[in-house]
Amino acid sequence: MALEIKKEERETSQNLVRRFSKRVKQSGILMRARKNRFKQREKSKNMKKESALRREEKKKEYENMIKMGKGEELKFKSFRRY
Repeated sequence: MALEIKKEERETSQNLVRRFSKRVKQSGILMRARKNRFKQREKSKNMKKESALRREEKKKEYENMIKMGKGEELKFKSFRRY
């Protein structure tokens, strides 16, 4: 979407910039650009399944460690996320 603003007669450059920025804000171009700036692709169905299985496996492993009495050590241990 192109936004065109022309300088009017006897208009200062500051007024032109002010009018331009007002028009940009009203059009919503800036908001769309900011929204899409850090957009990430959707994960595929297989990737979602794999990550869910990995989470379940980690959960079971953690529960087993607590049953064995080693849960206190794991609470303060940091796990890396990939």
